[in-house]
Amino acid sequence: MSAVLLHGLLAAACVTVGCTRDLEVGGELGDACTPSDEQPCAAGLVCEPRNGGEDPFVCAGPVELRGMVIDALDETPIAGARILALDDTGAPISDVAISDAAGNYALPISIARDADGNPATALTLTLSGSAKDYKIYPSGLQPAFPVSTAAVMPVEDDPDDDTDDHLQVIENASTTVGLLPLDDADQGGFTVMGRVAGEGDDTGGTLVVAEGGRNVYTVADRSGAFTLFNVEAGSTTVRGYRGGLQLVPESLEVNADVSGVVLELAGDALASVSGSVNIVNAPGGSETSVVLIPTALFNPVFEFGPVPFGLRAPEPGVAPNVSSAWTIAEVPEGSYYVIASLENDLLVRDPDTSIAGTEILQITVAAGEDLELQDSFKVTEALGVVSPGRDGPEEVSGTPVFVFDDDSSEDRYEVVVHDALGNEIWRDDQVPGVSGSSTVSVDYGGPALTPGMYYRFVATSWKDGNPAPSALSRTEDLRGVFVSR
Repeated sequence: MSAVLLHGLLAAACVTVGCTRDLEVGGELGDACTPSDEQPCAAGLVCEPRNGGEDPFVCAGPVELRGMVIDALDETPIAGARILALDDTGAPISDVAISDAAGNYALPISIARDADGNPATALTLTLSGSAKDYKIYPSGLQPAFPVSTAAVMPVEDDPDDDTDDHLQVIENASTTVGLLPLDDADQGGFTVMGRVAGEGDDTGGTLVVAEGGRNVYTVADRSGAFTLFNVEAGSTTVRGYRGGLQLVPESLEVNADVSGVVLELAGDALASVSGSVNIVNAPGGSETSVVLIPTALFNPVFEFGPVPFGLRAPEPGVAPNVSSAWTIAEVPEGSYYVIASLENDLLVRDPDTSIAGTEILQITVAAGEDLELQDSFKVTEALGVVSPGRDGPEEVSGTPVFVFDDDSSEDRYEVVVHDALGNEIWRDDQVPGVSGSSTVSVDYGGPALTPGMYYRFVATSWKDGNPAPSALSRTEDLRGVFVSR
């Protein structure tokens, strides 16, 4: 039934029985709308931001991401998992969908539309997923696979359901989320639920951390709501990290599931952190990025961790462009590790820790402080990964062969393999240098790999000098990732 016909019938009813206020009838497809109205759009339509034009919002057909949440190792469905969609800057564009008993979920997302209500441009999204007894997705070596809105398709119309006339869905292999089970020692614990106070646009995407014990974390959805799984019993402090947001931490004694936690806005001023990078011996790359990682979430094995929204130079969504001086503004107080060249930019932090500017730096940031780091970070050209995992996680069956670019001045190489849980699986620190070849090939010599598990190999070139050997370069942090099949 159209909105016009509905309005006519209701108007006739008003004439018969009388009405006490004006009727509110939502707009049709392509009509301008106001999200705060009680009924901005007709049934089956949503009020979405418009890309260009005089009217900032337009009535449009809803778009949903549909998929499954499964155990990455045995592919069984996971019920009760929470799924969130993020745009290419890491900002949430949805609230949370919860998977059903079969592991299925349907997640409405908000994306910009054209004047007719259709998706304005093709965007690349990622998903975040979490569940009891599983690692958060993505994390560590397990990246989030890109989801393109160009894959949107109309659903088959149900004649008995007026609300699906304009519904469009994205459902493909990239909307299946595989969660890695935690080690047995890290499973169990309790669930902590709450929200970040303030306006949703300013609080969505906050990295929320339960510090103490296992130091688990999650990402707040578009409304600022969050759920932390696997929180260890005992004392914990819940903190929120987001660029431009200063929050009051909440101390808890956890001996059961907790709900109603509110991270209130603090009145303290935000800080800034600045410094410089020194890029040397890097004909393959000349620009990088710098990020802040909360100390509680820094992984010393992988030498990285989750980056809160906004705590990056350059700003989120901008390609790496740091070649010397950098500044990260609106930093909340806290303890952080400062990491240069975390992203795939053909560069790595210089692994030679015997020279200045190569150590991983930990800082404490006070409210309102303008913290200027005195030592510059030394960054150098990375050893290029050929396979597996050059451009993203790569499926591998049988015995892997690790192939990477030769370093012209090395005496030997070291190759180390870790799984996604941070366990070292295999190491060979006496791989001979090569001559006459542009690449190095190393056969894996460790124990059998677990199907479905994510692994990463890291190759480091070494010069055996006197009095001590020195590392020259290594492969990038986010390359060399593979999945055993």
